[in-house]
Amino acid sequence: MEKIILITGATSGIGKATALELMRTDSRVVIGARNTASGEATRDEFRALSGLDNVDVLTGDLASLASVREMADAFRKEYSHLDVLINNAGVYRNKRELSADGFELMFATNHLAPFLLTDLLLDPLKASGHARVLNIAAPSTTKLNFDDLQGETNFNSLNAFGASKMANLLFTFDLARRLEGTGITVNTLHPGLTRSRLMGDAKFLLRLMLNLVSATPEKAARGILGVALGEQFANQTGKFFSNGKEIQASEYAHDRDVQKRLWDISGKLVGL
Repeated sequence: MEKIILITGATSGIGKATALELMRTDSRVVIGARNTASGEATRDEFRALSGLDNVDVLTGDLASLASVREMADAFRKEYSHLDVLINNAGVYRNKRELSADGFELMFATNHLAPFLLTDLLLDPLKASGHARVLNIAAPSTTKLNFDDLQGETNFNSLNAFGASKMANLLFTFDLARRLEGTGITVNTLHPGLTRSRLMGDAKFLLRLMLNLVSATPEKAARGILGVALGEQFANQTGKFFSNGKEIQASEYAHDRDVQKRLWDISGKLVGL
C-alpha cells in the first residue's frame, strides 16, 4: 500500500523543503496550499526538480474553519488512508487580525486549524494501521490566558504567537494520550530557528536578528523527515523532538487540567 503523507504549509519555507524531501522517499506527498495557483506552482516546481510525479495538491485556507472542513472532505474522497499528517502551517502577525470566523488569526491558524483537521482525518489515519501525526511547534513557555484567549482585552503579538505554540504542545500531549491503542502516534517537533516567511510581519530588528541566527529550511526538513518516517520513532508518542532527539517541554505543557480545558474550549469553538 502506497505511503501517503499530508503536510500543510507546503508552498514555502520549512514545509516546502520538507515536502520535496518526502517526495524523494517515494511516498505520495499531498501538499497543503492556501490557493490553487500556489499549490500547482509548487507541484510543478517539485516535478521539475525531482523528475518525480508523486505529488498532489490539497487547497484550503487554514484561517477558515469551513475551508479546513472542505480540505478534510476532499482528502477523504480521494485517499483511502493517511500514513503521516504533518501540521506545519503557521502564521505570525505583528498586529491583531481576525480569521474568517472572527478568531484571533494566530490562535485560529496555528492551533484551531490543526486541531480540527486532525480530528477530521482520524478515520484515514486509523485506516493506515500505523500512522503518525507530527505537529510543528516551538519550546514555548507562554501560559494561556483562558479569560482572553483571543487577545481582545490585551494583545501582544509575541505573547499571542507563544500562546499558539503552547497550544500546539498541549494539544499534542493530550491527543497522544487519547489515541493510545489506536495505532496512531502523536508527537511534536521544534525545527529550530529557520529562515522562512513566518516572521515576515515582525518588526525589522527582530527579523534581522532572527535571520542572523537561523538555519536553512533544508536543514530543518531533514530533522522533520527523520521523525516523520524514521523507524526509531515508529512507536514513540507524546514526545517533543528537536534535531532528532527528545527534548523536554515545560511542566505547564504537561498539565492535564490545562490540556483538557484547552481541548474542551477548542472543540466548542470549531463545532465538534
